[in-house]
Amino acid sequence: MNVTEKATGQPARVPDWFPKWAAELSGLYFSGSTSLFVLNGNVHDLVALSADGSAYGTLTDFLAEQVFGRWDLVLYYDLARGLRAFAGRDAARLKDMVVRANEKVGDLSAARKDPATAFALLDRFVQNNIMAGEKKEVSAAILIDHASFLIPNGEPGRLSAAASQQVVTLLNWAASPHIKRLNMAVVLMDESAAAISERVVSNPYISVVEVAMPDEPARAQFLRHAVQNRDLAAVSDYTEPELARLTAGISLVDMNVMIQSALESGKRLDTARMRDLKKELIERQCRGLLEFIQPKWTTEVLVGHAAVKQRLREDAKLLKIGDTETLPMGYLVCGPVGTGKTFLAQCMAGEMGVPCVTLKNFRSKYVGETEGNLERVLGVLRAMGPVLVVIDEADAALGDRDQEGDSGTSSRVFSLIAAQMGDTRYRGKILWMLLTCRPDLLPIDLKRQGRAEVHIPLFYPTLAEELRAMFVAMARKAGVKLTDDQIPEVQATGRLSGADIEGIVTRAARRTRVNGEGCLDKATLEQELAGFLPSLEGLEKEMQEISAMLECTEAEFLPDAFRKRVQEPGGRENLQRRFLELRNDLR
Repeated sequence: MNVTEKATGQPARVPDWFPKWAAELSGLYFSGSTSLFVLNGNVHDLVALSADGSAYGTLTDFLAEQVFGRWDLVLYYDLARGLRAFAGRDAARLKDMVVRANEKVGDLSAARKDPATAFALLDRFVQNNIMAGEKKEVSAAILIDHASFLIPNGEPGRLSAAASQQVVTLLNWAASPHIKRLNMAVVLMDESAAAISERVVSNPYISVVEVAMPDEPARAQFLRHAVQNRDLAAVSDYTEPELARLTAGISLVDMNVMIQSALESGKRLDTARMRDLKKELIERQCRGLLEFIQPKWTTEVLVGHAAVKQRLREDAKLLKIGDTETLPMGYLVCGPVGTGKTFLAQCMAGEMGVPCVTLKNFRSKYVGETEGNLERVLGVLRAMGPVLVVIDEADAALGDRDQEGDSGTSSRVFSLIAAQMGDTRYRGKILWMLLTCRPDLLPIDLKRQGRAEVHIPLFYPTLAEELRAMFVAMARKAGVKLTDDQIPEVQATGRLSGADIEGIVTRAARRTRVNGEGCLDKATLEQELAGFLPSLEGLEKEMQEISAMLECTEAEFLPDAFRKRVQEPGGRENLQRRFLELRNDLR
């Protein structure tokens, strides 16, 4: 930033090559609205230090050299290294800064590393600079890394005296009109904004700016820098543009490891290695909170539900040709347990040909860490698109806006998820698939149009031909060879789930192998079918079926028998009344 620009009130010109977060920070600063910023997200990645991408460094290097490159003094603090002058790679500028810091702040080499001492020195420097007058004041930036260790999130009054003092110091700086008048800025950096004191991140005088994962142009530029003049084709099945596209969701640090290990070790980046590396790197970046699913099937193997298959195939086609404007933001898949909701999600991912991830348990017992975990995952998902995100047991995983008893964590988690699901900038880039047998327990905010828009109900097979097809499909899934003439007559229509049928087939195959017989025969399958006892949770199953019928957004998704119940006069009202009766009986 040019020192004279803010003082004269002239508009600042931000270089076009600056990353979006830097342009946003600069714009907010020069608007005069704030001088204190919280940078969160991908803050420990590499950043281009020049327009041509010939040099890369840390985010603090970029701040010191580019954003505050013309300022008199840049002070950097973290718990490990204490308070020091910082100029990035410019040794000559650093020498001048050290002299100026000793004059304006004090002997930093003798200062202790503890935050109380550092904040006292900084606050005294800020006050002195305010009172110095135009001729003696200096332009200064204060960079504070790993801010959550200094001002952690916590309930009001529960913070230590030192942490509380640091929070108040920052709030005083943020609200000071005198600091806004000067060329002074304070930048806090941390991976998670949720881990920082809520008093700070929610303050109207403080701007929170997300540092996003690198986009495709940034990855392409870095690949050229990482490869230099070496022969990438000798160690990779992919060209640089292809690698830039395939590495969506991966940080530049991890990309560098991927490229350098291939160039140095000679291990070729083929399809299998690229798939495994991407899975490993993204799961590690999300700290195990995301798990990749490798789809083995497409919608071809789905039994019944012809209208559902047709809808999913149409959406997959639109996604493949890049026509995303009419794609739903997400799907809600509901129905009784064992109806194949997870299997449907895997088939959908296979049909679309996009990465599929499942959101694992991101909740933590530590204050702010749950929200921080979710922030990290959402940041990676935004960079990965298009991606299908599967959330199993969604009613339990996503919380509620009004849930109490956990210091507001569930309501904040709900707000983060709901905001992301409803962000239309990511239509066709992040497709949500919520799975639950109790959609009535999901907050209506998540089920409305514009979030999980398409509600797909699944039921047990109700027709004899569907049951026979289910036996064939489940045998194929379980790796058991089964022909149509080996399937016995099944009378339990509407009572056997896909999971039940898979269990019957698997047990029959086990019996065959234990007896040393060559292959599964009809008699063995009949024996297992006759001895199988379906679940007696009849009322629970009925309630789940009715809930799925009531949630369905398109009548054609319903089997004939269920569609008649919904569309008959007063059908939905009767179903709602019966559902309430069942829910009261099962409490």
